[in-house]
Amino acid sequence: EALLTFVLVFPGARMLTLFLCGDVMTGRGIDQVLPYSTSPELHEPYVKNAKEYVRLAEARNGKIRKPVGFDYIWGNALDAFDSFPPDVRIINLETAVTTSDSFWRGKGIHYRMHPKNVPVLKAASIDCCVLANNHVLDWGYAGLEETLSTLRVAGLHFTGAGLDIERALQPAVLRVQRESRVLVFSFGTRSSGIPTDWAADTDRPGVSLLPDLGDETINFVAALIHAKKQPNDIVVASIHWGANWGYDIPAGQLHFAHRLIESGAVDIVHGHSSHHVKGIEVYRGKLIIYGCGDFLNDYEGIGGYEQFRGDLGLMYFPVVDLHDGCLLQLRLFPTKVERFRIRQADTEETQWLADVLNREGKRLGSRVEYGENGWLSLAEITS
Repeated sequence: EALLTFVLVFPGARMLTLFLCGDVMTGRGIDQVLPYSTSPELHEPYVKNAKEYVRLAEARNGKIRKPVGFDYIWGNALDAFDSFPPDVRIINLETAVTTSDSFWRGKGIHYRMHPKNVPVLKAASIDCCVLANNHVLDWGYAGLEETLSTLRVAGLHFTGAGLDIERALQPAVLRVQRESRVLVFSFGTRSSGIPTDWAADTDRPGVSLLPDLGDETINFVAALIHAKKQPNDIVVASIHWGANWGYDIPAGQLHFAHRLIESGAVDIVHGHSSHHVKGIEVYRGKLIIYGCGDFLNDYEGIGGYEQFRGDLGLMYFPVVDLHDGCLLQLRLFPTKVERFRIRQADTEETQWLADVLNREGKRLGSRVEYGENGWLSLAEITS
């Protein structure tokens, strides 16, 4: 077997570099160390005050000098952006941005960030927040409305949630390089923990919640995208699906991702919900990330599931051909959350991530190899 690295640059190619990552959770404990904080009161079964998550993190990794600056949480991620600048930056924003106290009753965990902390997203020049996840309505419809309004006023694009189903299904439209656009569609599934009641409807705010991953849903999503897609557009389907833990990729997810690519609707499938990285696939030249892993959270002082190393993550930098959306290159920046901040993973941590990606990628026909300065890059196994 020979290794073919995805650096297929040719004269005249028009290329686009994107940044993708998994869950960015800036609420709860992280909100408490930022310049503005919501009430720390929680409605969880065991922890009743968000400051407890700060205490746990400090007990594990050392003191956090509060308040931190808006750029603090990004840490070495800002260095990665400087060394490999993306044209578009897309995150799954895993928190409400609100001061609402109307928590969603019957749901065990509720995340929120003070609206005055929204500059934390601007500090990393984030372009688009996908919102079809299981935390955007944690603080009720009032919290959702304030979240949408805050992001809009801040000049941030968003998709996947809205005041009705039509607006929840609208893509974020990001203009790049002359006449080209990136269209980002955001969908969620019940398997990720999104309550059924959160589904947006004609007269109800909520998220773009898929009923299932079957052929009828695939046809609906493909038709929705084709109705918006124009020549030279790159389409990202960002999907919050699956359980928090475990490397298994259900057959339904494989079928869903493959069919969307086969339909010509989607160029990148951006999957998230798993708290750890999962396998990567290149199918018909198009990138599928089945689980990005968490990017930022306040879990570092919490025990359990250590075998999955949820503290480790990746920044995904796919380079695609603007002509056909095919993947030209994928660079990966290994990260670790420490004191509510992103730092570059060390040699041992990077090796652990590479081993996982290669083990899980073997069945998907993908593997990674080492690049310069501690980065990883995707390679394809060919016979």
